[in-house]
Amino acid sequence: MSSRKGQRDAARVVREQLARERRRRRTVWVSAAAVAVLVIAGLIGWSVWSSQRSDSFTTPPGANGPGTGIVTGGGPVTVDVYEDFLCPVCNQFEQSSGATLEQLVSENKAKVVYHPVAFLNRFSTTEYSTRSSAASGCAAAGGKFREYAKALFAKQPPEGSAGLGDDELIDIGVGVGLDRDSFGSCVSKGTYKTWTEHVTEEASRSDVTGTPTVLINGQPLADRSPQGLTAAVAAAGR
Repeated sequence: MSSRKGQRDAARVVREQLARERRRRRTVWVSAAAVAVLVIAGLIGWSVWSSQRSDSFTTPPGANGPGTGIVTGGGPVTVDVYEDFLCPVCNQFEQSSGATLEQLVSENKAKVVYHPVAFLNRFSTTEYSTRSSAASGCAAAGGKFREYAKALFAKQPPEGSAGLGDDELIDIGVGVGLDRDSFGSCVSKGTYKTWTEHVTEEASRSDVTGTPTVLINGQPLADRSPQGLTAAVAAAGR
């Protein structure tokens, strides 16, 4: 009798162990399935968001085909200038070599594409890089991109500050000949903020990691002085 009882107890223990193992396996499979569903949902959501985002920006007049910069001139050599209106070194480049770029354009030696990126938002309490870049898009719509960009650099606020307010950005535009009503409305509505996001994202995808970055026919320019810039354009045009 005791032998049969021992056998029954042993069988019961085995059944309980098997039941616990089945429950553990079910838990593992349910958890794995839940994770898989979340991953798939996340990928689908990201794909939808990405596709919607890529088609949602408003491009200002005067932009290049991909909508990543404002084009001036039509010379045989392409000069890409990536700049942030809060960047002090970009301001220095504008003061030292901005006129040289304009001369190369006027002599039909170069086509210059200006990419106003918003890399330095973290150094402003009001996302000034984005707001000023978007305002430059409004200036492009009014045919005054270069005039406005130069005026922005001339009144560049210090890093770490709030930057210029929208009213000040509008006043600068009026000062270079833009219409207060149409330009002001464009700035206030943030019409080209989506374009700024696009320009900035595409610059990052192109491995642009800082400003100013200057490319001559796609190749980085090491010497950004007027002499270095002129020589590089001449060499690329041969």
